Amino acid sequence: MPGEAAFRHSVEEHVNALALLLAPLRVRSLETLQLEQALDRVLADDVVSPVPMPLFRNAQMDGYAVRAADVASVPVLLPVVAAEIAAGPVDPQPLPPGMAARIMTGAPMPPGADAVVPVEKTRPGDESVEILSASSPGRYVREAGSDLAAGSILLTAASRLGPRQLAALAAAGLDRVPVRTRVRVAIISTGSELIAPGEAPRSGELFDSNGIALSAAATAAGATIVHQARVRDDHPAFLYELDVAFDAGAELIVTSGGVSMGEHEVVRETLEPLGVLVGKVAMQPGGPQGYGSYRGVPILCFPGNPVSSQLSFELFAAPALREIGGLAPAISTRERAGVAFDLFDRARRQYQRGRRTTDGRVVTVAGPGSHLVAALATAELLIVVPEGSGGVRENDEVDVLWLN
Repeated sequence: MPGEAAFRHSVEEHVNALALLLAPLRVRSLETLQLEQALDRVLADDVVSPVPMPLFRNAQMDGYAVRAADVASVPVLLPVVAAEIAAGPVDPQPLPPGMAARIMTGAPMPPGADAVVPVEKTRPGDESVEILSASSPGRYVREAGSDLAAGSILLTAASRLGPRQLAALAAAGLDRVPVRTRVRVAIISTGSELIAPGEAPRSGELFDSNGIALSAAATAAGATIVHQARVRDDHPAFLYELDVAFDAGAELIVTSGGVSMGEHEVVRETLEPLGVLVGKVAMQPGGPQGYGSYRGVPILCFPGNPVSSQLSFELFAAPALREIGGLAPAISTRERAGVAFDLFDRARRQYQRGRRTTDGRVVTVAGPGSHLVAALATAELLIVVPEGSGGVRENDEVDVLWLN
């Protein structure tokens, strides 16, 4: 009946309940991707370099390849071999004792040479060069394997592949990489009042921000969106979108709206008879919550108010998705409060939107209302005030969750 909640959880109890629900998602298979497709993906296995890095001995500077013993005492005039050594496919001839070879950065060192004298430390002539600075063996020479030996681990499993990691893989001659499969997520926002951004609103209509917000949040947490829909408060239409999500291969379905205890709550009224639990979590904003499964697919049901929906995702979905995907968790710290404020409801944990001030303290951004989506956009963090607290006094230490 309306007004009855299937559960009343603390935040920790709800996190634990969802951890059990999402546990099967933690077993991931792997797929092999071309490097061009692998940005921000997470390695499934260690990657071993098949070659030494660098591949061959080469010059670190433009200058002259020499034998260090020939330039131990300077200045010294050395004849220059006729063939200049440029970067590219070349097989340089051995360097005779007492001679120098003009060489470019990245070009292979000629056999016999063990140092490079930078061009700015020489006085070139037509067929000889005056060396003005002594050198030592290995000076300005990149030895083969000096970065990484062949057969060594280049990147470990669970490494996130950013531009630097992809560059290292390419430098090792690898064109594809094994990565964890991403969790396939479907996002369904509900509400007869919702219209698409860009449409002309009629009286009583609102732009749907939950669809784009939850899809973006899931993608940022390492998931892949396989279905996104907006549906009216209509049971057959909602069931249709759930089935589309299932057919699209969704491993997790996230809904927004329709989980309050009143009338015309399409998510609760449709899913409760199918075994999905709808109840309350002792938090504000975001109290109404639901969870369970649809046709064997885990489903998380968040409130429809945009701030409640986004914070619910950050607290209950993003941590699991980021852990499954091998991404770093959101950062939690303790900070000093810059202002005093009272709690909206002492029985529930408060998540106040906030930002850091120039003096290093944190202050609230706007009020606690779950409709203040513009204020959330300007926030940097959530100020966490535990249930049972009487509020926050200026300079109190508070727990802070930094927003991604």
